[in-house]
Amino acid sequence: MPRSASANREMREESRRKILAAALEVFAEKGYNGATITDITQRAGVSRGLASYYFPSKHLLVEELLDAYLDQVAAIIEVPGPPDAQLAAIIDGTLRVTVTGLPMQGVILGLMVQPSTHPIYAAVEARKDERLRKLEDNLRAMFAARGSAEPEVEEVMLRSVLEGVIYKAVVYGARYPVERVRRRLYRMYDLPQPEDTLSGEEPPPVSRLRATERGF
Repeated sequence: MPRSASANREMREESRRKILAAALEVFAEKGYNGATITDITQRAGVSRGLASYYFPSKHLLVEELLDAYLDQVAAIIEVPGPPDAQLAAIIDGTLRVTVTGLPMQGVILGLMVQPSTHPIYAAVEARKDERLRKLEDNLRAMFAARGSAEPEVEEVMLRSVLEGVIYKAVVYGARYPVERVRRRLYRMYDLPQPEDTLSGEEPPPVSRLRATERGF
């Protein structure tokens, strides 16, 4: 009995998801330049022909991953509620995604800054310019509602601080004191201290940060 159109669509989407997940893993292990399509297809358990049908080049795989990343950022920032609740939710959403997906964050950061892939990131950003402008405007409106005299500067600063936290967490992995930093961010923005932790466990004392060869 032939499969229905919806079943075929689901199979296609599942194949795409498997290929993208495999690409993320291989990029995390070998970097963009060291990874090959063969590495990715073997990890995904699909034929090279199928992978090439959906993604004829690594370039397109990177574009899809970065596209999904920007959508994830948008989802974190687009939260309802009064300004203080919005800001707390943005901080928590960013840090939660960071601690639950450090390898992915490392891959994305690498793709953003590597000379060979930065132009791809810039192209994806340009394609999403309208949505990104809306997000920036929403953040600026939030800071204006909180009484900021320079909401545009506050928007840039918040994004810079959170991106810096993500970078450090990627470099130092589980040793990075995400929960302590979270509470410091709450104080910096005069937010009521959170009553719980992101992990559900009491954060350990802050130690000295040193990278290890084992990475994450």
